Amino acid sequence: MESHEGERKGVATNIVDAVVAVLVLIMGGIVIYGSRKLGSEWTTDGPGAGYFPFYIGVILCISGIGVLYQALAGKEKNTEVFVDREQLGRVFSVLIPAAVYVGAIQLIGIYVASALYIALFMIILGKYSVLKSAIIGVAVNTLFFMMFEVWFKVPLHKGALDPLSFLGY
Repeated sequence: MESHEGERKGVATNIVDAVVAVLVLIMGGIVIYGSRKLGSEWTTDGPGAGYFPFYIGVILCISGIGVLYQALAGKEKNTEVFVDREQLGRVFSVLIPAAVYVGAIQLIGIYVASALYIALFMIILGKYSVLKSAIIGVAVNTLFFMMFEVWFKVPLHKGALDPLSFLGY
């Protein structure tokens, strides 16, 4: 097989479709199994606790089988590259910081984590200055803090370290 310069390399879309279809099939099977344990039949009082989830699981399994068939044996299966290395890098450049952000919320709270997240995204991906990024990150989250904590009186997660405890909220 010849390699052409500039040719995209990666996993074919139909293979990704097949993997997702198998995952949907597994999920459908788990739903069916769980609903059978709850009681998926019609009782004298009406449907059992697992009646509707059972049929949702059946629909998931049928859908998974249909997608799996189309991905592997269908006439019009898509064999183009699903994602190349460059595209995957761009996805991870957003996904990894987002995962870190979610973890940071648990530790330092949503307001501080969000201010850092906004500022770092502006600096790293947007190429804005540190000062402008910090000001916008703090300003946006100050507005959110005022809106939720002060005006609506809806407390959001402050984190295990609660770095804003000095504010009295």
